Amino acid sequence: MSEAVISYATLILADAGLDISADNLAALAKAAGASVDNIWTETFAKALEGKDLKEILSGFHAAGAAAPAAGAAGAAASGEAAAEEAAEEEAEEESDDDMGFGLFD
Repeated sequence: MSEAVISYATLILADAGLDISADNLAALAKAAGASVDNIWTETFAKALEGKDLKEILSGFHAAGAAAPAAGAAGAAASGEAAAEEAAEEEAEEESDDDMGFGLFD
């Protein structure tokens, strides 16, 4: 539960444009009536030190939109590869027939 309280406190501080520090996280958790170990406030503050949380979170939106496009491009490329394989296979079958190695000979 401590992790959830600190996670929400982190989001509140980032939204308010305040510094995400161990002291601010502890003060916000205390104001909410939650009891949180200092290790969590220190861990979150250290992990986000010098980072813009809003920018990090907005990056998920861009990455999520790019994934389906990459998947579609990959599917098109694999479709082209399958078509080429089929054409090569057909060419091999035709060459076998020319040499008298047909299936029904």
